Amino acid sequence: MKPSLLSTPVGRLRLVAIIEGISLLLLVGVAMPLKYWKGIPEAVSIAGMAHGLLFILFCMLLPYTMMVAKWSLAKGALVFVASLIPFGPFLIDRRLREE
Repeated sequence: MKPSLLSTPVGRLRLVAIIEGISLLLLVGVAMPLKYWKGIPEAVSIAGMAHGLLFILFCMLLPYTMMVAKWSLAKGALVFVASLIPFGPFLIDRRLREE
């Protein structure tokens, strides 16, 4: 039987990374256009806060996952850099899914 996504540190990191990646796309693709083209600054306040909290959670989970999964510093850095780029978490997820 396949383990649940939340049953391993790598699975939890993957889940948070995907949600964080979606929040970044919503912030950049929806909230910022609403702010600058429609004059609705509240969209960025809400999406920005959600994205910020998810990014902090991701940053807290990453070192823990690196220790438990015995990742190299280079692999951890790759995962971190991917989290900074739109669509990055989705691209790195395939590599993490293998673990």
